[in-house]
Amino acid sequence: MINPQLRDEVMRMHAQVCAALADPTRILLLYSIAEQPQSVGDLVKAVGVSQPTVSKHLQNLRERHMVTATRDGQNVIYSLTDHRIIKALDLLRQVLADSLSYQGSLAERVENTQITGGNNQ
Repeated sequence: MINPQLRDEVMRMHAQVCAALADPTRILLLYSIAEQPQSVGDLVKAVGVSQPTVSKHLQNLRERHMVTATRDGQNVIYSLTDHRIIKALDLLRQVLADSLSYQGSLAERVENTQITGGNNQ
């Protein structure tokens, strides 16, 4: 049986990772950094949000060990700590696409039922 303290710690860490991925700006930052390591200025241009906002989100991602910061002269360059995070995001996107497809087919069935039902009255 798993140690309850260990289980709780793993679940807390899991929740922190999920919380980091719950913000669209952070997801965009991760995808942008996955293309190539970038400075804050580059990320501001790539994502289209202010420098303070990018810095705040990068701090969040650093605290969760998703990105690393390396000084390059006056710039700080951000890179992914582990590229599997992008694979995880891609997998979640596939799940979302499947869910949307299913919901669309349900909506189509409901619409067809209403049309058919309306014609029978």
